[in-house]
Amino acid sequence: MSFANVIRRRLLLLVLVVFGVSLITFVISHLMPGDPATLIAGERAPPEIVAHIREELGLDRPVPVQYGIYVQDLLHGDLGTSLHTNRPVAGDIITFLPATLELAVAALFFAILLGVPLGVLSAIHRDRPIDHATRIVSVAGISSPVFWIGLILILVFYGRLHWLPGAGRLDVDLIPPPRLTGLYTVDALVAGEWAVLGSALLHLLLPAFTLGFAHLGIATRQVRSAMLEALGEDYVRTARANGLPQRRVIAHALRNALIPSVTLLGLAFGDLLYGAVLTETVFAWPGMGNYVVQAIQSLDFPAIMGFTVVVSAGYVLINLAVDLAYMFLDPQIRDIG
Repeated sequence: MSFANVIRRRLLLLVLVVFGVSLITFVISHLMPGDPATLIAGERAPPEIVAHIREELGLDRPVPVQYGIYVQDLLHGDLGTSLHTNRPVAGDIITFLPATLELAVAALFFAILLGVPLGVLSAIHRDRPIDHATRIVSVAGISSPVFWIGLILILVFYGRLHWLPGAGRLDVDLIPPPRLTGLYTVDALVAGEWAVLGSALLHLLLPAFTLGFAHLGIATRQVRSAMLEALGEDYVRTARANGLPQRRVIAHALRNALIPSVTLLGLAFGDLLYGAVLTETVFAWPGMGNYVVQAIQSLDFPAIMGFTVVVSAGYVLINLAVDLAYMFLDPQIRDIG
């Protein structure tokens, strides 16, 4: 299967997923108790004002007609207007999503940077002390609640030791760098604002560790399992019998072990986008997590639906990247199907 065919199929799936998610979220939003018009006008507003707002929002029309209008707007990139911020949802997502992406990328980088070597070491030294210690770390990462880890880290490194900042993306006395991507680390690096870059990295450490710790455990266990299977293959035994150095044997085994691990690590990025909600709330991180929490508290259905559609589309694009990574790691997969 060629790269073009993979991309074509995934883009078709993207359309179907967005349509399905938009339908489900639209139905759920109409089944939830509460009237958006009443929320906007206030509980003590006269009925005629509420009726006027319902007419402006199109809530007085039949539900199928409302959904048709929503899909038509969605095709033009219009996700509606937030009832909480009174701004276009698409604009809010563009504003808040870079902070969440920066946090998710840093958390995934942390999980991969430590998870892959730990998984390899655990597999090489199977049933030895380093293997037992690695498995303990993995279980701790998987079983520990994110909000608990975040609160403990804030208490220790910010409250007691005063080594790291506890909330926000920058120190209060610093101005954000000129917006290029919305990622403070990237924008500060491009602008050459080193003080801002240092502050952004320090503020990123605790939330990224908190968010990535669970996925560190998952990545370690997955790589360990895949490496154990790869090290038991015939080609590894043949390579060792021919006197190939241990380092090269491990490199060959790791290349094959990464193929099943790519799926887990790729989908983990989508989980990080959703999972950032709790982390951003604990660390007062101004990203999509805080935005969605406020939208849920105020029954801001357009914002909730817009976030769900965007992240669901992101899942499909991540799957596309995973498939392409498969084909890069093992060209024989191109001939399948």
